Amino acid sequence: MTAQSVDEYVASFPDEIAARLAQVRAAIRAEVADPEERMRYGIAAVMLGGRYALHFAGWKRHIGVYPVPPLPEPLESEVAPHRSGKDSVTFPHADPLPLDLITRMTRAIIAERRSEAG
Repeated sequence: MTAQSVDEYVASFPDEIAARLAQVRAAIRAEVADPEERMRYGIAAVMLGGRYALHFAGWKRHIGVYPVPPLPEPLESEVAPHRSGKDSVTFPHADPLPLDLITRMTRAIIAERRSEAG
């Protein structure tokens, strides 16, 4: 079954992973004015101004957040240990979620998108 909504998507995971996804979702949404959510590419997304999205996904061993462009220092140095690819950031289920980092990362991405929109 393919989830039709972000609520369905989060609820489709085992309780422990669903709870972690809900925390990531809340951290992202808290930084977005009037957050709009969609399912895109089979994973959850919070739209940033209707044009760009920050996706989050649950996996067997981690939660992923995408796309995360290079961020200004010193934030990038904090994010770097979590990078698993050019634009991918992952948070293993075995580790506590760095919710403050996710919040600051989201804030920086929104600021970058706004400056690109000019």
